[in-house]
Amino acid sequence: MRTKIFALGAAACFLYSGVMAQDNPDPVPFAEVPAPEDSGAIQLYDGAAPGSEDSALQEVWRNAGTERWATNVSVPTLLPVLPEDPDATRAAVIVIPGGGFQFVSMDNEGYPIAEWLAERGIAAFVLKYRTMETPTEAGDFGAFMSALWAPQPGDPQVDVTQGIPFAVADAQTALSLVRTQSDTWGYDADKIGMLGFSAGAITALGVTMSGEDGAPKPNYLGYIYGPMNTVEVPGQAPPMFAALAADDGLFAGQGFGIVEAWQSAGVPVELHYYQSGGHGFGSYKRGVPADDWFDQFVGWMEAQDLLTPPAKE
Repeated sequence: MRTKIFALGAAACFLYSGVMAQDNPDPVPFAEVPAPEDSGAIQLYDGAAPGSEDSALQEVWRNAGTERWATNVSVPTLLPVLPEDPDATRAAVIVIPGGGFQFVSMDNEGYPIAEWLAERGIAAFVLKYRTMETPTEAGDFGAFMSALWAPQPGDPQVDVTQGIPFAVADAQTALSLVRTQSDTWGYDADKIGMLGFSAGAITALGVTMSGEDGAPKPNYLGYIYGPMNTVEVPGQAPPMFAALAADDGLFAGQGFGIVEAWQSAGVPVELHYYQSGGHGFGSYKRGVPADDWFDQFVGWMEAQDLLTPPAKE
């Protein structure tokens, strides 16, 4: 059941980049651009990531019109974005951008989200997880993405679900790191959540639903425009905040099975279903109802008593 749900979600997830491109009136050239100098980013593994020991991928950053994408990621990293006052809330969030497992949408669903959280006194960590291999030349990459967005007869088939295991493994490793470093970075080890967007939502859900013995689990879950199919809720599931736009080209119209499943399991869940916003609204402000999702997510965190630091002795 879970595999089928993830497959359906991931198979559609790559399309959201095409939706974003359509919202942008300028051409999307996919030209290579310099990678940002994230001097504070931490490599998740000593040496090669497990399962990627033989990878020869070279990470490429691309101009996608209104944002930059990281492609061919083989060295996953975690970037801490910490608040000025570590005792403001004592909460932490791992931010997991989307990208259909073909790229990581760092500018839309990574950096700005982390900065917003830190401004609210919440320790944030941007996860750049491993992606599937895509062409290195800009023209070839554009043709590859076009074939994914609108496949034509004869186009090669790409199973995007192959990217899920690496993304989930990297997110689990990131969660373990964030939890073990809680004293060093200044937050409570039992107030660590995950905030995932699209493919990142699928990844965060994969961590939450993992049946591996001893696998780390988030204390709460932000599930932003992820698949709405029903799931089998695991024991000790965390509270969930879910957000989706009614005009989402991927997951609107699926019903709200995952929300209903959480509710039936007696686990706190809150759903925001916006009249408009499309797919991939992330950090964009377009004058649509979905623009308010972040403030409502923080309000939900406050309602869960996640933003109240313990009283000092």
